[in-house]
Amino acid sequence: MADVNLLYKLIVLYMLNKVDFPLATSQISDFILDKGYTTYFKLQQTLSELENSGFIRVENTHNRTLYHLTEEGEKTLHYFSKEISGDIIADIDVYLSEKKYDLKIESQIKADYYENVNHEYTVRLRVMEGNVPLIDLNVSVPSIAEAQTIADNWYKNSEEVYSLIMQKLL
Repeated sequence: MADVNLLYKLIVLYMLNKVDFPLATSQISDFILDKGYTTYFKLQQTLSELENSGFIRVENTHNRTLYHLTEEGEKTLHYFSKEISGDIIADIDVYLSEKKYDLKIESQIKADYYENVNHEYTVRLRVMEGNVPLIDLNVSVPSIAEAQTIADNWYKNSEEVYSLIMQKLL
């Protein structure tokens, strides 16, 4: 069974190594579950073990978790890469090439919120290009429900909002 667990970990590491941006839990699970490689719960265990081993770094927000490959994870993948079959590598490569643009866009839009000193909520909305924010906007609202709504809507409307702000400012 250790070989199967190793394979799950290598699939995740390979996916993260093939992109230049973090992947969300949903993006990794869409591929792995659609291909029937493992179950959702086994995937969650795999991600947890990779994080605990220092092979991936986790970035959490209120509604999403993003995974980054660490240098240690990259070294481990290089050492064990022959353990991944050519068919699985081909499946991953096809998935990433077909969906890379959508996956990247999704990882560049970030929204988070927290309770501030006034007992209101500050919503932080960002569009990133690599590690550089194209826009970094903080909005204060009185309730957590409004904060959640704004964060959810940011994922749907960030491009339009960013364009409007830039148009008005320039």
